[in-house]
Amino acid sequence: MIIKALELKDYRNYESLDLKFDEKTNIFYGNNAQGKTNILEAVYIACTTKSHRRSKDREIVKFGTDEAHIRLFLKKRDIDYRIDMHLRKNKKKAVAINGIPIKKASELLGIANVVFFSPEDLNIIKNGPSERRRFIDMELCQLDKIYLSDLVNYNKCLEQRNKLLKDISSKFYKGGSIKDTLEIWDEQLINYGKRIINHRKNFISKLDSIMKDIHSSLTGSDEKIELIYESDVDIDNYHEKFADSRNQDLKYCSTSVGPHRDDIKFVLSGIDLRKFGSQGQQRTVALALKLSEIEMVRNATNDDPVLLLDDVLSELDSNRQNFLLKSIGGIQTMVTCTGLDEFIKNRFEIDRVFNVCQGKACMD
Repeated sequence: MIIKALELKDYRNYESLDLKFDEKTNIFYGNNAQGKTNILEAVYIACTTKSHRRSKDREIVKFGTDEAHIRLFLKKRDIDYRIDMHLRKNKKKAVAINGIPIKKASELLGIANVVFFSPEDLNIIKNGPSERRRFIDMELCQLDKIYLSDLVNYNKCLEQRNKLLKDISSKFYKGGSIKDTLEIWDEQLINYGKRIINHRKNFISKLDSIMKDIHSSLTGSDEKIELIYESDVDIDNYHEKFADSRNQDLKYCSTSVGPHRDDIKFVLSGIDLRKFGSQGQQRTVALALKLSEIEMVRNATNDDPVLLLDDVLSELDSNRQNFLLKSIGGIQTMVTCTGLDEFIKNRFEIDRVFNVCQGKACMD
């Protein structure tokens, strides 16, 4: 897959932008707060409908305007696609593929596969469980539309059940049998929850196998990494645990059991890296995780993803920089940085360079 061009209008600090990309390496350099990351974010949103920053549409629209536009041109298996995205401050975003509007995000996901690597990802190991669940969900939603459907339905049921718990706790609740009403949502949550857990376990198992080899290459086989999926509930006792938690759920008006509380455990030579790993060890594992993500996409789609590197090189030492740059040969890559010194020093091939300054991106 190759991204050919990007057009922006009233997007963050860009009034108008029209870029043509090289099929290999594209470098965006300039001082901080000039709009480099905004370009990568726009590519990511066009491919996934979501911002890697978790920004809402109204935060993305340029100040003083009511709407923003993204247009992305790409080629996949000799087929050309044009993705149009219309972001509005007070309305749901509108998306069209080759001029045809779509109703669901699932119709877009899978057309373009991207892997985003930012300095924040270097902290994915030591951040809270929600960061690791988001990592799983974002990747699986790109690769598996069934998982996306199950996750959307699970979250809808979870929201409805939590709303019911709050209604029940209210003194104004005039409903019928509490038990009967809750059991309807319990059954749906358990059904979708089991499917989500199975998908995630399979994903982590495959990722673990790939990551072991990459991490070994990074460290010279000095340390062994293992990924373990920590499910909040076992599939076999899901019903039982749900029933046992009902009184607690009613007390706190929240569903306390399910895959929305799951986590990933990183074990490095027998040590829980989340709690006891050094900063260097955590960064090495985070780098191996992202490189493994690339390989996962390749295996699942028989195609290369586009790699988005947002100011990551400045956060890595020279050995990790070299390993990363050598590992991404042949993949279309978009890189942001403050200067070109690291690329020149490492003799990294640069195919197209853009200087970004005050909402303008000019090709050098």
